Amino acid sequence: MKDPEELHRLLLKDLFAKGALRTPAWRNAATAVHRHDFLRGGFFRQVPNSQPSAWGPVVDGWPEWLEGCYTDESLVTQIAGTITPTDIRGEIMREPTSSSTLPSLVLRMLEDLLVEPEMNVLEIGTGTGYSTALLTARLGDEHVTSVEYDNDVAARAQEALGRQEMYPWLACGDGLLGYAPRAPYDRVIATCGVRTVPQAWIEQTRPGGLILVCAGGWLNASELARLTVGEDGTASGPLLGGNVSFMLARPHLPPPLGLLPDLTEGDERKTALTANPLTDWASRFVVQAAIPSAQRLTIERDGRTEEVLVDVSSGSWAALYADGDQWIVRQAGHERLWDAAEEQLIRWHADGQPPLTHFTLTVTPEGQTFTW
Repeated sequence: MKDPEELHRLLLKDLFAKGALRTPAWRNAATAVHRHDFLRGGFFRQVPNSQPSAWGPVVDGWPEWLEGCYTDESLVTQIAGTITPTDIRGEIMREPTSSSTLPSLVLRMLEDLLVEPEMNVLEIGTGTGYSTALLTARLGDEHVTSVEYDNDVAARAQEALGRQEMYPWLACGDGLLGYAPRAPYDRVIATCGVRTVPQAWIEQTRPGGLILVCAGGWLNASELARLTVGEDGTASGPLLGGNVSFMLARPHLPPPLGLLPDLTEGDERKTALTANPLTDWASRFVVQAAIPSAQRLTIERDGRTEEVLVDVSSGSWAALYADGDQWIVRQAGHERLWDAAEEQLIRWHADGQPPLTHFTLTVTPEGQTFTW
């Protein structure tokens, strides 16, 4: 087995070359925290060419475990809400529910959080405890509060942090509620995605403080947003770019699609589009902002591929397919999903398709909006 110190040094060198480590303070913190100490329970690797995705365990002591810990990759640490790598032999075909985020993204986010000494930080999503440890190495135990939704995940993180003699304030509960007993905070950082930024985070952040969160949705397009909290209980700020994606917070996961509507019904018309807007990250983000309760699936019907959008709550749906260079939409339900999406897309195209880094997210007690 290779030397962990050498692997750690090589990872830091890679992170520095990628620009993930931009300041001496975070370089020092990253040097002090060894990732493998937070992956003692192992991780899952996706089985190549498996459809649907299958996962196999990689556990502490296996030759590939240590090298895997020091790759700049996200590593799945829990499947189906309860299953860890030591629980199985062979393969499992269920959805991942917890992971260790790739170190370059963890450190990029910590750099983007713009912390200063003596600031108090609330972390939503302790996970393995690796990012918690980096914050603690930078700020000290007393300035870091971390909330984890899953009791078992929280217990493993607490054990790993204890081995490092780090004792930040750890709580188990719904991170979407923040953690009021330790508020107010100068910074809030979330290691999960959200559909809507919780008002509790804004209320628990000092005016002028920052919230860094991955804002996303059910069409699987998301971006980091850095919001500045105002005196009036609102927060607003830019998207930072990079096509960043996190697992959604469990209470923000989509409802089951259930039985699909009859897709032969509905009103059909030509769209104003000549390309599929759902395959491109930026245009899909624009669509998602217009119809945030829609989910997407791709089906084969009548010898063609159709992109289907379904809003379970309203029962509305839209199906798109290509007819040569022209796209056709068929839709039905209380809301015309594609009419709303198309209106937003046309305006975005008319403005020159500004990149997502030109977007601003604004959150008020009444809701949230994306503008460019």
